Amino acid sequence: MVAERPGPDKAAAEPGKAVPTEVTATALGPWPGGDPLEAARIIRGELGRPHLPFLAELPARGVGSDPLGRTASLLEELAVDVQPYGWRLVDRPGKDFRRAASALATDVNVLADVAGAEETSADGIKVQLVGPLSLAAGLHLHNGERALVDYGARRDLAASLAAGVGNHLTRVSAAVPGARLVVQLDEPEIAAVLAGTIPTASGYRTLRAVAPSEARESWRLVMDALRAAGASEVVVSVPAIEAPFEPVLAAGADGIAVPLKPLTTRQWEQLAGAVEAGKRLWAGALDVEGAQLPKVADCVDSVWRPWRQLGLPASSLRTIRVTPSAGLAGHTPAQATAVLGRLTQLADGLNQLALG
Repeated sequence: MVAERPGPDKAAAEPGKAVPTEVTATALGPWPGGDPLEAARIIRGELGRPHLPFLAELPARGVGSDPLGRTASLLEELAVDVQPYGWRLVDRPGKDFRRAASALATDVNVLADVAGAEETSADGIKVQLVGPLSLAAGLHLHNGERALVDYGARRDLAASLAAGVGNHLTRVSAAVPGARLVVQLDEPEIAAVLAGTIPTASGYRTLRAVAPSEARESWRLVMDALRAAGASEVVVSVPAIEAPFEPVLAAGADGIAVPLKPLTTRQWEQLAGAVEAGKRLWAGALDVEGAQLPKVADCVDSVWRPWRQLGLPASSLRTIRVTPSAGLAGHTPAQATAVLGRLTQLADGLNQLALG
């Protein structure tokens, strides 16, 4: 039998950070359809207190509503447009940039209308942004090469994103007065960025790997700006394969969002250490890739079994926020709604274990 490790309440918790009192649920951001009003009503209806509703991303609306274009619309003193190969950095804002900014502004206005009509609002709201490294991997320079190829471009993008997030959080905060602001930084390309496996524009070679120390500094710059703008929690979302947990946490992230199914024993051990240090785990415990949703009991077991094997106490389950394994844009609205309902059931099941 493995001896229980101390819970996060006995660890060196970061000053000023509230200790979570129960397992909660949220989703990763992408949502089906193109109606922000319907999306906001469903999400806030399903993820009421104590759970965490989010500002939906609706990529089905087209150019500018995809995560990359949405985040690029926040850049300060940098602009983008769309080319056949994707989003490109340009000298002046054009119609694509304005379209992305307009769609995001509409979403925030709709959020304000829906939240304002509620009798009881949720305690928090989450927004998603593409992180600086995946942003550099996704945006292109004038010559068609990815911005990731150039150190100066990477540095400028991180600084521009840090300068631009404040206005966005201010608008979101005004839409839901009094709600805690939570930010999810998405780094879907981070493993390839750090490994140097992203191809060049020609496809004949790959871009040089970015040093983990540079990644940490980029994340820290953006996180500091987010917290200065009112974010109470900043979590970095990464894919499970080759996930850089240590650099993310060393940069000051409050937690990590990761799908659970592909995790190795070594990765679970790293996450256990993070939990002991007072960090949060956003557990992608609900697999949404299959034709049917898994049973709640199976999802609970996917968390509880490794938790106990690592000697973590049941009480420390409250550091978890459960999510789907992936975004929900490829589902129907009815299926996505069912996912949110199943997530809250999963949170309830883990809370029962946490209470003993």
